[in-house]
Amino acid sequence: MTTGGILAAAGVAFQALFRNPLATPYTLGVSSGAAFGAALTIKLGITMSLMGISGVSLGAFSGALLVVLIIYSFTQIRNDFSTSTMLLAGVAMSIFFSSLILLLQFLADFTQTVQIVRWLMGSLAVIGYQPLVSILPLGLIGLITLFWLRMDMNMMLMGEELAASRGVHVNRTKLLIFLSVSLMTSAVVSVCGPIGFIGLIIPHAVRRFVGIDHFILLPSSILVGAIFLALSDTLARMMIAPTEIPVGVITALVGGPFFLWILLRKDLEM
Repeated sequence: MTTGGILAAAGVAFQALFRNPLATPYTLGVSSGAAFGAALTIKLGITMSLMGISGVSLGAFSGALLVVLIIYSFTQIRNDFSTSTMLLAGVAMSIFFSSLILLLQFLADFTQTVQIVRWLMGSLAVIGYQPLVSILPLGLIGLITLFWLRMDMNMMLMGEELAASRGVHVNRTKLLIFLSVSLMTSAVVSVCGPIGFIGLIIPHAVRRFVGIDHFILLPSSILVGAIFLALSDTLARMMIAPTEIPVGVITALVGGPFFLWILLRKDLEM
């Protein structure tokens, strides 16, 4: 449930930041970086753990952080923190790390390849509370920051120039949203893998009922996202029990048609 709430909140924030209804928590390539880190850890056979956190999770978190640092450094070098620059840099990072993942799969043996593919599907098959403890610090910091920025996100929906005229420090707001969403998404992906479409489905579904005001939209999306992922995980465990389907497969089966429905709508503007 924690994972679902965080991913839904991240989707709400990025859709406000980019003013794009198709933005997701993985828009800037965080999931690809995490997947590369996890795949590299599996390929190298690293089995160490730190404070109960597995080597694969540590590798995934490191890969995600690497993407965040690259994108942030790129914007600083260009002295341009515009949303278009971040978006293009994120797309480039996603393609680049996806290619590296394919290379690792080609070089890996059969067992390692299965482990990599299984991780890429996303799963909530964790034992104990240690994974939750590893997610909560960055998750809570990110959520608190987004709650603090709800008014600014409302202003950002009207455009950066208008938001600036209303007293919003646009670059600071964009930086805080970028860092908050990227870090809490990195924490989630490092533990559960890239569970897709929650950050896309939930904000749209909730927005149709509560509107675009982030004072209502953000907490509502967190609640609905948590419930949706819990129901998806329940379905994944029951469909072909006792075998458990990776929950990322279920969310993708729902999210794919929903994505096409969004593309077919005429009122894509936010």
